Amino acid sequence: MTHDEILAQYGPREAMEYDVVVVGAGPAGLSTAIRLKQLAAEKGSEINVCVLEKGSEPGAHILSGAVMDPRGINELFPDWKERGAPLNQPVTGDDLLVLSETGASRTPDFLMPRNFHNDGCYVISLGAVTKWLAEQAEALGVEIFPGFTAAEVLYHDDGSVKGVATGHQGLGKDGEPTDAFALGMELHAKYTVFAEGARGHLGKQLIAKFDLAKGKDPQSYAIGIKELWEIPADKAKPGLVVHTAGWPIADDTFGGGFLYHLEGNKVTLGFVIGLDYTNPWMSPFEEMQRWKTHPAIKAHIEGGKRLGYGARAINNGTPQALPKTVFPGGALVGCDAGYLNAARIKGSHAAIKSGMLCAEAAFEAVAAGRSSDELSAYPAAFEKSWLHEELWQTRNFKAWFKKGQLVGKLMTGIEQWFLPKVGVSAPPWTLHRDQPDHVYLKPADQMPKIAYPKPDGVISFDRLSSVFVSNTNHEENQPAHLTLKNSAVPVQVNLAKYAGPESRYCPAGVYEFVKTDAGEDRLQINAQNCVHCKTCDIKDPTQNIVWVTPEGGGGPNYAGM
Repeated sequence: MTHDEILAQYGPREAMEYDVVVVGAGPAGLSTAIRLKQLAAEKGSEINVCVLEKGSEPGAHILSGAVMDPRGINELFPDWKERGAPLNQPVTGDDLLVLSETGASRTPDFLMPRNFHNDGCYVISLGAVTKWLAEQAEALGVEIFPGFTAAEVLYHDDGSVKGVATGHQGLGKDGEPTDAFALGMELHAKYTVFAEGARGHLGKQLIAKFDLAKGKDPQSYAIGIKELWEIPADKAKPGLVVHTAGWPIADDTFGGGFLYHLEGNKVTLGFVIGLDYTNPWMSPFEEMQRWKTHPAIKAHIEGGKRLGYGARAINNGTPQALPKTVFPGGALVGCDAGYLNAARIKGSHAAIKSGMLCAEAAFEAVAAGRSSDELSAYPAAFEKSWLHEELWQTRNFKAWFKKGQLVGKLMTGIEQWFLPKVGVSAPPWTLHRDQPDHVYLKPADQMPKIAYPKPDGVISFDRLSSVFVSNTNHEENQPAHLTLKNSAVPVQVNLAKYAGPESRYCPAGVYEFVKTDAGEDRLQINAQNCVHCKTCDIKDPTQNIVWVTPEGGGGPNYAGM
């Protein structure tokens, strides 16, 4: 049955009314809800706020390095230490390594660019911080609904956003209602805030509908692949932060590695690769696995045990690509908009700050009796904020590295080391890009094949064993949430021209080309493996893959990540 047919037969949907509905219980969404409730308490008024979260609980789908700049949380909760926020391990040292195939050179401290300085920051599990933020939000009276996807944007007759509808539960693979069918619900609000993370499903639709990216550079993304390890106590260096550039990636590819020592003999490590890479033979997952075999990285984890795995698309966060963040009836916050500092490899402080700025504009509007208009005070406040200043300082970082490692290192040194030394806060020049990530792939016969080493099962691993430790699960009898606009394109275009890149850029083994009984190629989609990273939605060269929301509660469960 089609969506309209389901509503005609089983509808109408029940509706709940709120002042503000927030989509996504990550740092940005929860900070929006928390700040709204704080302002209401300060003013002695009431404001009704709910948060929808597609994960099984707040934090279940959160994945980040992470080294956290506490600037945002300091403003949201000045007493966060007394409240028990899980920022337990201060950064104790910074290593910036340039890797060759077997060697490593450390950047001297006096030459370290400012974007790699982490004084005053904390090595954290962002999932744990998110769970803590959810507890604070609920204590303030925010209603949080985990396991519910926001599947559809609802509109008023005048075109303004009215709210969202949750996805139906209990549809079979064929799209027909089963005995367990339950109709989705509508949540109506004066303002709806979208905080879905990078390449948000609904955010993408809103950017297109309201032409929010007009006059802006195309958004640029990377994929971050992460593991959590427990290591021998004699290898633990709590608070040490390591970043790497160079090997194993090619010179024209943006990317690098990170390795952070947490408390409790834990290490979180991973690799980031820009999704504008050109070689369709590249596999970000395999690049990360062989990076771990480098002596400088292996030394940290040898003798340890891998506990967790995950992957997520990341905004590169340039102000040049930041869309208009408001539209009639709603706003974009956090990575749904693109607030992230790629040069610092940090987004949680930006997510928190953007949520607070949006909340302040929304509270003022609701208090004044307004609804469904544009919260213009939000982008105006961003322009005057420290967040804008910070992002403006690092706006060229990704673009320089796309010109090669040598140019990237030289210009990062000039912009993030030399200019601050002579009193220039931000570079006086701005680099732009004019194409989205998916157009950069070159035909497979024009690019060198990459031979990746076989995983040893000790330091390096295969995809399926990795997905297993991500605790990913989907109800198998549900409509596929990875859909194709044209089922012929994967074989006729992607396989024929690009050697089937979806089988390599997906970090979870979702896409594989198999032979039919007649000996013909076909694309098999193993949707149950999906870790919701959104890479396919971004990198598919024909933009034929469309990621839609699965049933709520499905996907990864990133315990401790």
